[in-house]
Amino acid sequence: MLFLENVVISWKHIGKLCDRVKSSTLLDDRRDAVRALKALSKKFRLEVGTQAMDLLIHVLQTDSSDSEITGYALDTIYNIVSVQPDEIEDEMEENQQQPKIDQEQASLAKQFAEIFINKPENVAQLLGLLEEFDFHVRWPAIKLLMALIFHHPPKLQQCILVSPMGVSKLMDLLADSRDVIRNDGLLLLIHLTKGNANIQKIVAFENAFDRLLEIIKEEGSSDGGIVVEDCLLLLLNLLKKNSSNQTFFKEGSFIQRLAPFFNLQAPESGNNASWSAQKVNNVNLMLQVVRCLVSPSNPQNVTGACQKVIHQCGLLKQLCDILMAMGVPANILTETLNTVSEVIRGFKLNQEFFAAVNAPSEPPRPALVVLLMSMVNEKQPFDLRCAVLYCFQCFLYKNDLGQEQIISTLLPATADVSSVTAGQLLCGGLFSQDALSNWCSAIALSHALKDNVPQKEQLLRVQLAAGLGNPPVSLLQQCTNVLSQPANKVQTNVGFLVLLSSWLANCPLAVTHFLANPGNVPFLTAEVAENADEDKVLVQGLCAFLLGLCIHFNDDSNPSFTKESMRQLIAKRIGVESFVEKLENVMKHESYTLAAQKPQLRFESPDNMLFDYEFTTLFKQLESTVIKSANSTEEAESKKTVEEHDNIVTQYKEIIRDQDMELSSLRETHKTLNKDYSEAERQLGEYAVQIQQLKDQYILLKAQNGDSSNIQENGPSATAALTVPDQEQAKENERLKREIEELQKSQETLSQQLAEKETNIDKLTNDNSALIAEKAAMSTQISKLESDLAKLTIEKEKLSTEKDRLAKEKEQMREEMEAAKASSGPDQGGEVEQLRGEKEALEEKVKEAEAMQERLQKEQDDLLVLLSETDEKKLGYKEKLKELGGQISEEEMEDDDDDEDYDDDEDEED
Repeated sequence: MLFLENVVISWKHIGKLCDRVKSSTLLDDRRDAVRALKALSKKFRLEVGTQAMDLLIHVLQTDSSDSEITGYALDTIYNIVSVQPDEIEDEMEENQQQPKIDQEQASLAKQFAEIFINKPENVAQLLGLLEEFDFHVRWPAIKLLMALIFHHPPKLQQCILVSPMGVSKLMDLLADSRDVIRNDGLLLLIHLTKGNANIQKIVAFENAFDRLLEIIKEEGSSDGGIVVEDCLLLLLNLLKKNSSNQTFFKEGSFIQRLAPFFNLQAPESGNNASWSAQKVNNVNLMLQVVRCLVSPSNPQNVTGACQKVIHQCGLLKQLCDILMAMGVPANILTETLNTVSEVIRGFKLNQEFFAAVNAPSEPPRPALVVLLMSMVNEKQPFDLRCAVLYCFQCFLYKNDLGQEQIISTLLPATADVSSVTAGQLLCGGLFSQDALSNWCSAIALSHALKDNVPQKEQLLRVQLAAGLGNPPVSLLQQCTNVLSQPANKVQTNVGFLVLLSSWLANCPLAVTHFLANPGNVPFLTAEVAENADEDKVLVQGLCAFLLGLCIHFNDDSNPSFTKESMRQLIAKRIGVESFVEKLENVMKHESYTLAAQKPQLRFESPDNMLFDYEFTTLFKQLESTVIKSANSTEEAESKKTVEEHDNIVTQYKEIIRDQDMELSSLRETHKTLNKDYSEAERQLGEYAVQIQQLKDQYILLKAQNGDSSNIQENGPSATAALTVPDQEQAKENERLKREIEELQKSQETLSQQLAEKETNIDKLTNDNSALIAEKAAMSTQISKLESDLAKLTIEKEKLSTEKDRLAKEKEQMREEMEAAKASSGPDQGGEVEQLRGEKEALEEKVKEAEAMQERLQKEQDDLLVLLSETDEKKLGYKEKLKELGGQISEEEMEDDDDDEDYDDDEDEED
């Protein structure tokens, strides 16, 4: 009850304060009311937010000139939308522990923050307040933006992007002389640049790189405090997966300014500086910044340019010095190794520099040898061993000279017995009792062979001592011997299978050596054929892959294990479907999926180390090839090719037959249409002349009829008016009456004839339109016939070429038969018979080609004659049309000229 009473009292009190803010005319009254609301907002978030949110936003708009009331309003809104308002933060400092946050209050704060952000003008107003230099306005505005971006990062990022000069106003915070504002501005920019490439680019072009590096230098570089860490976090956000900013960073000569950061030795004593927890964080983040510039996921041109600059400015040398220094923490050493790895990866100049680095020891040893010692030492930290392997892989990536140097340390003629070499360390790790050393050494050695067939063949010369009284055994066979031991761990077996697969891929000589041992193929077949548990699924799949490589890259030099015999072995002992299933299980495995994502080795525990990135690439490239090699035969492919050829020939024959039928039909249609067209044009000309004559007669008769009508109308009245008989006048009247009657009869006759002619004109006009349409269709058909003629000509040329080729083959076959007869013995009779059969087959093909050529020639000649006759008839019809008085358009005349030229050309060709 007491709690409810307090809530009711606070609700009423907050309402009164809101009324004062809304209605008071004096600024002091409004300021006091807002200050009271700020005090209440820490405990009564819901009440203050519900009643005062809009009023506080209005205060920011109307009273922004008064810094005090603006600061109170900003603090109040911050308490409403923040998960941890000021009083909770004070409790954290006193109790030195993280307080429990009420989920209901957190949800309430998120809702109020969403209400504020949903109006972009509120965020724009807040960004405008950042321009105020007053501490009591700028700092609360920064805190409020931090609280808003905590709840709704994408929405706030979008609001800032659409706000004019929004990012520039935030960048001005880094130039503030007050550390609190500058540091909070850093934190705000860190959250703001996460996952938004547009804001990252704008911040970078607002001179962020220069300002951040200045702050890092001012704060003491690697020995600096949390501010250096924040600057490095912001640098990471700006550079990571942003090639535009990476290019800008390189072109702005900012890489050279990173070098002083790695001067980690104290100048007075020459000893390493103390490694505090903060310094470890700072150096670790700076190494990640360098890695962002040379990451394998970046565009190759950007990575290569940054690698070159890192070498030129001496940064690579500084990183190598850290690797060889004493007292460096393990995690810093691991991250430095990963950074050096990506700096030298695929860049020959940097790889050569790294190969020349020596460790400060007596006697000096190559840094690569010292690192391999750590990799095969099971006492070293797991992450460090993975980093060494990654460094070794990057050193050999696209480095033929480096691969040759590593393999040369294993060869008998060049191996230096007096000193420890990389080859000795790899062999030692390969056959040690530590499964992780086995795997790392096998993967490292596979990278020394990657895409380098000469070194794969050189490695076949390596012989290993097998003990007193036993002959030496090759490295290839020893790997198989270790693989066949039943007590091995899965990690060891996978490592050796990866090495053998990389060795045999694209190297027929290595496959021949592998098949020389008669026990290798039966061992692999037995491994794949048995029903293994889940732990050995990978081993079975890799054994199947190795078996498929032995088929695909087999040169059939070993009669016991030819391609066909091994295919039959797989079909009988394993089954093709089971073989394919075993291969597919490899790609479905979780370890394979993780390794295929990126080149760097990242594993949670040693047991998860089964694959590396380069082998997944090799497996993906050759899996389909291996399946085809194990599932197809040359005879089947040959039969398939012959069948496809026969089908193509049959299709061509059907096409030619259809064209012949269509051509005959078009010829008949063309003749009929030309005849009808010419007749219609002739009739149309005659009717046009008759119509013109009738029109002239009609006009004349109409005029005469008009005069006689007037006479007829006036005649009776004039006669009635005569009072004196006049014989001459009566005779004249009788004559006129007869003429009028005759003219009226003629007019009626002509009117009937004119109606009939008009009917005929309409009919002829319709017929003419139909004939014009038929003429257009016929022209289209003629064009199509000409196109078919051109195709037949091309086909004829092809057949002629084929005929010549078959004739040459026939002649060559005849010569071979004669030579075979001259040198034939009792054992060569079968060959002669075979040659005769081939000769007869060629003769049949020649005859068929000649017959087809003759038929095509005949069809071509018929088609040319048909076109010539059609053009002659067309010209004759048009001449008749001219004689009858018909009109011919200019286009038709041009077509006639073109046809005549075409006929002349044909006559010349004939």
